[in-house]
Amino acid sequence: MPSPSLRRVGNENIAHVHGAGPANGAADVSTRPSLSPSRAGDFLTCPLLYRFRVIDRLPEPPSPAAARGTLVHAVLERLFDEPAAARTPQTAQAMLVPQWERLLADEPDLAGLFDDDEQRSTWLGEARDMLNRYFTLEDPSRLEPRHREHAVEAVLESGLLLRGFIDRVDVAAGGEIRIVDYKTGTAPKEEYEARALFQMKFYAVVLWLTRQQVPKLLQLIYLGNGEIVRYAPDESDLRATVRKIDALWQAIERARSTGDWRPRPSRLCAWCAHQAICPAFGGTPPPLPPLAEIPRQAAAPSRADMPAAPAAVPAPAESPDRSGRFAWAQIPPQADGPAEPAPTPSPPVP
Repeated sequence: MPSPSLRRVGNENIAHVHGAGPANGAADVSTRPSLSPSRAGDFLTCPLLYRFRVIDRLPEPPSPAAARGTLVHAVLERLFDEPAAARTPQTAQAMLVPQWERLLADEPDLAGLFDDDEQRSTWLGEARDMLNRYFTLEDPSRLEPRHREHAVEAVLESGLLLRGFIDRVDVAAGGEIRIVDYKTGTAPKEEYEARALFQMKFYAVVLWLTRQQVPKLLQLIYLGNGEIVRYAPDESDLRATVRKIDALWQAIERARSTGDWRPRPSRLCAWCAHQAICPAFGGTPPPLPPLAEIPRQAAAPSRADMPAAPAAVPAPAESPDRSGRFAWAQIPPQADGPAEPAPTPSPPVP
């Protein structure tokens, strides 16, 4: 697909082709089939990976890259708790070690990621570099996000519950919505852009269903190499995304009923924690539980992402953050309204 570009998108005459979210009287969400962007991405990457994570619920050891992503996200979330004038690189750097200590207290196993203090210092230095890079891409003193780390959900007409977390939702004075996601990898090559944009369109669908409004802009901030990918969706994009999500869920249901969770080898296998039991590498998966015991809920949404493709794609030259074209800055918070809307290659759904 071509590189994302900014274009003007109207949001009038949005058709209500799908149902409202659970807050409007839907059935108990704990009994609904559900899907998050992370688990959708797992199935698109490899059906067997989805099975290992959702059905077998196999433990996965923490990785330095995932822990660093969690740490950087935590700092950027809390940066906006500070007064606008205090949202500086120095403030962000001062938050880094306390947030790492907080993560360690919550997950003591993270301490085993490093063999010595030098390794840990190098790892923290990489996180510091990402935080400094963030300030070259945005000026947080000019932004007042409506939501951060926002849990969202909506139910499709098919009955599938969509759920996940959005890093940041900005709302401009005119009501335009921007969805922002921080990535601690590097921007993907053009042929891999669909993977990241699928996640963002997933979020956009949930906002469309809960707000009856097409988001103006989807923005991916790649802190690994300091690039931004922006995409302005329209209603046809979101309708197509709903069709893809429904088709994906049907494929998951077929795998569930037939027990056919075949592996899909790719270069992403290099990051998989389950090679030892994967048939593609000569391993044997654990026996499947009986069909009645296989969950149709893809567990709680997870922030864990597969690593981004290492190469970069140029960001569009236009920058709403710098130019103020859409006036995302200094928007007062809004407490009312329903919940708003949470990686992923995009091969054809089987």
